[in-house]
Amino acid sequence: MKTIKKDELFESLGDFLKLKGVELKDGAYAKRIRQGCDLLTDAINGTQKTVKHAKVEVDKKLDQLRQTIHEVTAPKPHPAASAPKPASAGASKKEKNRPGRKRSSSSKNRAKSVVR
Repeated sequence: MKTIKKDELFESLGDFLKLKGVELKDGAYAKRIRQGCDLLTDAINGTQKTVKHAKVEVDKKLDQLRQTIHEVTAPKPHPAASAPKPASAGASKKEKNRPGRKRSSSSKNRAKSVVR
């Protein structure tokens, strides 16, 4: 938002009152209304400045929070992927592709166990 100039609010109020049939002439009451408009202008401009500063700070903290969430929830690299294990010399290709799987000595034994 734009900042409000010192006399802008008082002039706008004077124009509004003129449309309603009330004219502000120089005097004690006009001076007090001008002081009130000046205070209100300072308060509005100060609030706008504070809100802009708060927005910047909130954005910084939100970025930090997003980064923290990303670091915590990001998939971790597997230790095996970073340091590959050497394969044993006697292992076949199929055994290398399926670690931890045991093979039976013959297919006939498997067929007999399924039939029983």
